[in-house]
Amino acid sequence: MDPHYAQNYRDLYERHWWWRAREDLILATLASLRPNGRWGAILDVGCGDGLFFDKLSGLGEVEGIEMDPKGVTPGGRWIDRIHVRPFDESFRPGKRFDLVLMLDVIEHFEEPLASVRRAIELLAPEGYLVVTVPAFESLWTSHDELNHHFTRYTKGGLAALIREAGGELHQSRYFYRWMYPLKLAAHVKETVFPVSPEIPSVPPSWLNDVLYRLSRWEQKTIGSWPLPFGSSLLAVCGPLPARR
Repeated sequence: MDPHYAQNYRDLYERHWWWRAREDLILATLASLRPNGRWGAILDVGCGDGLFFDKLSGLGEVEGIEMDPKGVTPGGRWIDRIHVRPFDESFRPGKRFDLVLMLDVIEHFEEPLASVRRAIELLAPEGYLVVTVPAFESLWTSHDELNHHFTRYTKGGLAALIREAGGELHQSRYFYRWMYPLKLAAHVKETVFPVSPEIPSVPPSWLNDVLYRLSRWEQKTIGSWPLPFGSSLLAVCGPLPARR
C-alpha cells in the first residue's frame, strides 16, 4: 500500500461510503453462514490495524495477519492479535479456523495461488473462506495502481483459482453494480488521457450518504440477482469434502 494512503486508511474505512457499504454486505453474508451460537476461531488475512475486529469479535475469537508492517500501528488496540509477517507456508498458527476472510487482499499477491491454498488449508472441515476482490480487468484504473494491484477478477477466474487451490466454491456474486458503467468510463478516459494515481478522500457528507444509501439499496433489492457485472466480486468457499 502507498504509505500516504496507509496514513489515511483508518479514516476512509470508518467514514467512506464504499468501505461502510462493503462491511454491511460482508456482515450480512456472515450472518447467513453463521452456525448456531458463535464461530470458534476467525482469521482476517490482510487485516491492517484490525479495523474489522470490533464487529468480528462479536462473532468468534478473532485474530489477523498483516503482511505490510506499514498497515499496523505499533501499540494499537488489537496489536496482540495481529501477526505481522508473510502469509505463506511458514505461517503456522497451530489451529484451524471456522472462518477465514480475505477482503480485497488476493489482488495484492503477484502469485495468489499459494495464498489462497494456505487459507483453505487453515480451514476447519466445515469452515468458510469469504473473499472479496475487484472485478473485471476492463475496469482497471489508476486506483488499482495506487493500491499495487496485480489483477482484477471475474467469477470464472476466481472460481478457477479456488478450485486449483483445493477449495470448493459455494457461492459468488458481483456487487457495486451501479458503479460498473462509471468505472468503465473512467477506464476508457484514463486509457486516452493517462492520469497519476490520487489518494481517495471521503466525499462531502451529503454525497457520502447518498452513495452509501444507493449501495445499500442495491444490496437489499437486486443484490441476489445473477447479473453478470459489478465493480467488485464476493465469493464464499470451503475445503473440498473429505473422501469416504
